[in-house]
Amino acid sequence: MDPLRCGRLCPASSAQHLPSSKENFNNVPDLELNPIRSKIVHAFFDNRNLRKGSSGLADEINFEDFLTIMSYFRPIDTTMDEEQVQLCRKEKLRCAFLFHMYDSDSDGRITLEEYRNVVEELLSGNPHIEKESARSIADGAMMEAASVCVGQMEPDQVYEGITFDDFLKIWQGIDIETKMHVRFLNMETIALCH
Repeated sequence: MDPLRCGRLCPASSAQHLPSSKENFNNVPDLELNPIRSKIVHAFFDNRNLRKGSSGLADEINFEDFLTIMSYFRPIDTTMDEEQVQLCRKEKLRCAFLFHMYDSDSDGRITLEEYRNVVEELLSGNPHIEKESARSIADGAMMEAASVCVGQMEPDQVYEGITFDDFLKIWQGIDIETKMHVRFLNMETIALCH
């Protein structure tokens, strides 16, 4: 992908504007109305997603970093069988990116508070859902996650949050590739040269 042709996805319109900062991403029109825009922008600068460390944020990203992030969204080969698709998922492609969006403190666990924050952000644009209702939805989802990942819990047992392995269990059987993707334009190489 040529930086001059990355259009609406790439916040900088030309190679000389790279590296790019979070402020540039905040100005991307397609993200403007997304209720979790701040989480998406944050994920682009998360060192875990950039494969540059286990925590922390980059101040800016270059075009290679941008491509690293976009690689999480590459389409799954349609000729792959279910075992190959599961192996691809296990390699932490989209699931890792998504997990890192929820795990805001980079401790390897999505806590109830982190999950509540995401649910509240997602539902913030709906005037019919109050903050307390959003919290109840998050609490119920976390209880469901605990039942899927731990099974029957003792009354005094505390579920400390969703680990990445738990996250993979939760997503098992869900076609994440159709839920989380970027549509790439199919442009002929010759057309880019004109």
